[in-house]
Amino acid sequence: MSYNFKKILVALDASENAERAVDYVGEIAGSTPGFEILLLHVLRPPNRDHFPSEELWRQAADEAEERGREILRYAAGRLEKKGMSSHAVRSKITRTEGASIAAEIMKMQQEEKCGTVVVGRRGVSKAEEFLFGSISNKVVHYARNCTVWIVE
Repeated sequence: MSYNFKKILVALDASENAERAVDYVGEIAGSTPGFEILLLHVLRPPNRDHFPSEELWRQAADEAEERGREILRYAAGRLEKKGMSSHAVRSKITRTEGASIAAEIMKMQQEEKCGTVVVGRRGVSKAEEFLFGSISNKVVHYARNCTVWIVE
């Protein structure tokens, strides 16, 4: 399977490190022709058990999706300010319920044949990382046939 290393998947959340990852990609790819950027936000729907009704759960899920869209719009705007053509930047939201966020990122990397994956390091404590893992560590662990950039 052929992967294009100029096709860059940038996984985003609302963290400052994700914002720095976008800026880093913009500095490298910026006005250089041939790069394609896929901005990805993995949405984990809120736990249904935390809501007394389906309507309230759906409202919370819709609000989470809108926050994800805002993150993607903001990131696309930052890339354009760094010189990226709007035609070279795509945005996508994907949902995961059971799979890990890192597994979903790598699934998208394979589907889109991206040769580079960029994630911001969230900076979890060693205790949190031990108990829950970190997305960036899992992305590195799952990565095959691509480079991974972790931006802090």
